[in-house]
Amino acid sequence: MNQSDHILELARHLRVLGAADVRQQGWSPQLLLSLQQAGKLLRVARGLYSLPDAEVVEHQAAQEICKRVPKAVLCLLSALQFHEVGTQLPHELWIALPEGTQAPAPGYPTLRITRLRGAAYSEGIETVTQHGAPIRVYSVAKTVTDCFKFRNKIGLDVALEALKDAWRKRKITMDEVHHFARINRVEKVMRPYLESVAA
Repeated sequence: MNQSDHILELARHLRVLGAADVRQQGWSPQLLLSLQQAGKLLRVARGLYSLPDAEVVEHQAAQEICKRVPKAVLCLLSALQFHEVGTQLPHELWIALPEGTQAPAPGYPTLRITRLRGAAYSEGIETVTQHGAPIRVYSVAKTVTDCFKFRNKIGLDVALEALKDAWRKRKITMDEVHHFARINRVEKVMRPYLESVAA
């Protein structure tokens, strides 16, 4: 097997690959372009390639973004959808980035970027590997408190639905919610809603 064959095999395994994946194996990233020009790889996003016949998998856009933007974390409506909490079906991908990080170049999918600092960014990140590709997403409890923090952006009704649904499905505990509410400074805002949910 030559390098090109190895790259195609890696693409079969990872589904979406970039120059860093190829370089890590000690192969030339230039081969990605030649394989694309030969029709053996498809460019799915800037710097990302997959096999032309690779089936589109659930959360593929999230996989691509997490690969392209190493600090991106699925948040808010996209995290709710990922965890199957509430009824939101966002047509954009909501990601969190640390303050001061450069925004990724526009492309597909359309991104809604939330800037967070310190523990509000770093706490509650879960890495879920699907089809060989890692997706970084906030935990359910962190996402619910984020919804209250950004209620002016997404609507209080969405935050309440997320809290009630996550509680009903037993995806959160009060201790977890209190922990993240403290980090997000929304304890006072959430208190009456938490009391009515737990009643």
